[in-house]
Amino acid sequence: MRNIYGKVVVLGSQGVGKTSIVKRYIEKKFNEHLNPTIGALFFSCNLDIEDARVMLMIWDTAGQERFRSMAPMYYRKANAAMLVFDLTQYSTFVAMKRWVEELQKNVEETMVLAVIGNKLDLMEERKVDAEEARVYARKIGASYHETSVLQSDGIENLFLSICTGILKLSSSSDLTSLRSIESIDLNLSDMDILSTPTIEETAKNVSTAHGIQAKSSRCC
Repeated sequence: MRNIYGKVVVLGSQGVGKTSIVKRYIEKKFNEHLNPTIGALFFSCNLDIEDARVMLMIWDTAGQERFRSMAPMYYRKANAAMLVFDLTQYSTFVAMKRWVEELQKNVEETMVLAVIGNKLDLMEERKVDAEEARVYARKIGASYHETSVLQSDGIENLFLSICTGILKLSSSSDLTSLRSIESIDLNLSDMDILSTPTIEETAKNVSTAHGIQAKSSRCC
C-alpha cells in the first residue's frame, strides 16, 4: 500500500464552522461551545482509498481578521484548500471568494479546492442559493459541498472528495523529482515539510491554485 501525504488548509470567516467541520469528521461528535481559533489548529487523519493510505495533515486557520496576515504560513505549498462559508450569511460567501483570489495570487502549486456551504440545517435562514455557489465552485475548478455539523450531513463526502482529489493529484502525469518521505520526522513547526502530496512522487508546479475535481473513502 502506498503512503500519500496531503497538506490541507481550512479558510473562511470567523464563525462559519471551520473547526466544527474538521472535529465532526475526525472525532465523530458535535460540540456547540468551541472557542474561536487562535492562529491555527492542527489535525491529522489517515484514510484508505484503493491501494493507497492518504494522511491528511489539516491546518485549520483562524477566521478573525487580525490573524489574516498569518494565513500564508499555512496555505503555502498546501495540496488542498477547504473554503468554508455560512449558508445563512451572504457576507461570508463574499469573503470566501477573497480567499480564493488570495490563493490564486500567491500559490503556484496545483491544489484540490473544495467550496463548502455550512449550516445546512438552518434552511429557513438560508441566504446563499445553492446554484449560485455551485456555479462559482465550477468556475474555479472546485467541488461544491453543503454541510451540517449538527446533523453530520455532507461531512463524510467532503473529506472523501478531498482525499480522492489529493490521490488524483499524486498520480498526475506531470510528476517529477522522485523522493521518499516515509522516514521524515513530521515536525509540525515546519510549515514547508509537505510541499508535495506523495511518498514516491513529487507534483510539478503547473498552475496557480486551480482546483481539480475529487471523489471519496474513509478514516481509519
